[in-house]
Amino acid sequence: MTLTKEQKTALDTGFARAFGCVPERYFSAPGRTELSGNHTDHQRGRVLAGAVDLDMVAAVKVNGTNTIRVLSKGYPMCIVELDNLTPVAEEINTTAALIRGVAARFVQLGCKMAGFDAYMESTVLPGSGLSSSAAFEVLVGTISNRVFFGGKLTQPEIAMVGQYAENVFFGKPCGLMDQMASAVGGMVTIDFEDPNNPVIRPVDFDFAACGHALCIIDTRASHAELTDEYAAITRELKGISGYFGKEVLRQIPEGEFYGEIPALRERFGDRAVLRAIHFYEENARVEQQVTALEKGDFATYLSLMKESGYSSYMYLQNVIPTGATGKQEVALTLALCQKLLGGRGGYRVHGGGFAGTVQAFVPCDMLEQFRAGIDAVLGDGACHILSIRKDGGVEI
Repeated sequence: MTLTKEQKTALDTGFARAFGCVPERYFSAPGRTELSGNHTDHQRGRVLAGAVDLDMVAAVKVNGTNTIRVLSKGYPMCIVELDNLTPVAEEINTTAALIRGVAARFVQLGCKMAGFDAYMESTVLPGSGLSSSAAFEVLVGTISNRVFFGGKLTQPEIAMVGQYAENVFFGKPCGLMDQMASAVGGMVTIDFEDPNNPVIRPVDFDFAACGHALCIIDTRASHAELTDEYAAITRELKGISGYFGKEVLRQIPEGEFYGEIPALRERFGDRAVLRAIHFYEENARVEQQVTALEKGDFATYLSLMKESGYSSYMYLQNVIPTGATGKQEVALTLALCQKLLGGRGGYRVHGGGFAGTVQAFVPCDMLEQFRAGIDAVLGDGACHILSIRKDGGVEI
């Protein structure tokens, strides 16, 4: 891929203002959309995901110091000293934690990291549900890999570096889907049964050829204060897995799980059991949706997409934050989609849930009417029309 003249001018100007010199290299990493597999990755399940045509771009120059300086447009300068590559408690949930975590993992892998300056601009808005954090991790990882490590890491390995930074330094127990989709690019199905060697297979399908547009709807709800909601999902499922002496649900045959539901309800509560039911059904659904797309059967894909949405709402319960009554933005957006689509297309909660975005496939003949209806309630620009991007994290 290449930068447009306008993009390059903006990056060069921003870099010069921030660091007083000219950048040497340019990089890009895309946001991602989850097409199937809601909260299956952290249980070593299957997912279907795609990189999208919104990205983070960076102008970069090695600065000859032991300091990484990153300025993202609209944010303060972030400075990380490479003298300390251990988690810093005060940096949890910050950009500095992600930079330090990526650098630490590269050093552990034998890379001789050094300081660099980067000026970044992004069309992947924070909290958009398109995983701006994963795009950032993949971008910093791609810079580190190309500038300091001779490109030794593969794109999946860069994704694993990003997950490490987010889990260990940032403090969020995420799975690997977001980073993998951003790093690899295109539309891919990934099986995480062996987390060290995930099986990645491209899926070639053109949604536009089926007369539908892929839309991501910003519910205008904030992810702030929701880390515990996300952590509760993995915590509850870990409890159930531990009951069977296993790490994750993927290691437990579905029949054995169902046979122990009375005891599991007593020990872990009904919500944990329902969330496990979601995993088993959703994991099987991913394979069914991939098969449908590979056969060109878009109608079956849409039907299964709706099932996924119902399962996330009823069983996984990642639509409404615990105890929330006055603010139920994701639930309201789903209701709007149902009304506006009138039985056509499909829609579901997107990504981590509780806040962020809803995903919809909208028939092209009703796209403008749908977008106007969404924006009338949620505000101008709430409905984003996207396409799948072929490239993952790359040097431009």
